[in-house]
Amino acid sequence: MSVRSEKVASLFKEELGTYFQKNFPMERYGLMTVTEVRMSPDLRNAKVFVSIFGDEGRKKKSLAQLESHKPEIRSAMGRLIRLRNTPALSFVLDESIDRAMNLEKIFKQIHQERDERQSENPGSER
Repeated sequence: MSVRSEKVASLFKEELGTYFQKNFPMERYGLMTVTEVRMSPDLRNAKVFVSIFGDEGRKKKSLAQLESHKPEIRSAMGRLIRLRNTPALSFVLDESIDRAMNLEKIFKQIHQERDERQSENPGSER
């Protein structure tokens, strides 16, 4: 990605985060966080990665709401960020945080089981 597209992506990430806080209340949509924005080289398309805290139903509902409000969001970004063309937005659910939390849970379980085995067999090292 070029320096310009990285700068524009960073600006979009910041402005979209603020827009979501103001227009998509956490109580109704869950905690939505823009984790990454990837711009096409010509700045005509932006892939927006969004992390939504909540159960699967809430995530799907919130992502569907983002999709249905896409024209309004794009228009707001066009007013906030002056570019020749406002990029077309595509929203993608970022589940990397969920995967990281799941891995951490698995690691904790492994460590707990190892500690239990060691307490049952104090003479063994493993």
